[in-house]
Amino acid sequence: MRVCIPTITNDGIDAELSGHFGSAPYFMIFDVEAGTFEFVSNTNMHHSHGMCQPLSVIGDKQIDAIVCQGMGMGAFQKLKNSGIKAYRASAKTVEQLIKDYKGKLLEEITAENACAGHGCH
Repeated sequence: MRVCIPTITNDGIDAELSGHFGSAPYFMIFDVEAGTFEFVSNTNMHHSHGMCQPLSVIGDKQIDAIVCQGMGMGAFQKLKNSGIKAYRASAKTVEQLIKDYKGKLLEEITAENACAGHGCH
């Protein structure tokens, strides 16, 4: 299972989570089984609201799920159409998020609970 985690920093498991998926400076790609990770710079972080193109940055990374603090409807729909699940995290760091993910403590993001605009969480 490969999980994409949007972060503000690229400080390994101490990296701070980004408040919103599409605007994150980095995406950590974490392999849950192997315990390994890599960081990808988000070259699409400066986009107009509703114009997030997440798969243009991470599409070739074979992602099974996204775990983030918030995600808008546009990004949610693009991921859903690609068969990628999204989960909401309340953790502040990657280390805590991974513990929550492994413990199945995360809420799945749906059309009903996706963000309606920046500042929704």
